[in-house]
Amino acid sequence: MTAKHWLMKAEPDSRVVKGKDVKFSVDDFQTIKTTPWEGVRNAEARNLMKEMQTGDQVLFYHSNCKNPGIAAFAEVEKEAYPDYTAWDETHPYYDPKTDKEKPKWFMVDVTFKARAANFVPLALLRRIAAASEPPHEVAYIGEEGVNAIKEMALVNRGRLSVQRVELNAWGIIQMLAEKGGWDNPSSGTSKPSANSKSLKAKKAAKKSGTADGDDVLPEKADKSTSSSTRKRKTRSDDGEEMVPRRSSRTKK
Repeated sequence: MTAKHWLMKAEPDSRVVKGKDVKFSVDDFQTIKTTPWEGVRNAEARNLMKEMQTGDQVLFYHSNCKNPGIAAFAEVEKEAYPDYTAWDETHPYYDPKTDKEKPKWFMVDVTFKARAANFVPLALLRRIAAASEPPHEVAYIGEEGVNAIKEMALVNRGRLSVQRVELNAWGIIQMLAEKGGWDNPSSGTSKPSANSKSLKAKKAAKKSGTADGDDVLPEKADKSTSSSTRKRKTRSDDGEEMVPRRSSRTKK
């Protein structure tokens, strides 16, 4: 069966919830290698995880941080099983509305495969999606690449923490991660771009609240569930909450 493709979000910055540091960065992921993707409390995101099969491919995404974007590639290691953190009262993802006999929430295990050679920032993807032709520094993706990015849930419905990724978009993300070409000093992974003037303009716009901005990640439909993101849990207009990531992870 042909592997499907997904995007899964995690929080790279520290925040302590119930005495636990809930951050999970690409560095943490690379160290741990395989991790349960616990804490999802949004029904749509849960249902997407229940569709996942062993061998499906995953984009690992840094969310709710200064420079959100795609940081690594991963693979589904184990298919959906009950998320035991939901009935642990000491856990940031505790949900009193579920129990062991009738589990409501599920998780998958995901294995780190490779760090993106060039961190692919959300701001770049949004700029590509807003264009009629590719920005000159990523001209290699062509018009087909622009169209593929335009269709991504990440730029159309960015707040859901688990998302489908179409095969053509997956290929373009791989190309961007491999070739780079834009100025991305905060990640320290991409080649400098000659377009420094537009970058400065975009930074100025961001300060005024008009640029791409941060990716505020709502997740978790049940308001009783704690968040484990670096920012406090908030609600979006469509009723989703900020995703929690990943308080129960133990560095192995």
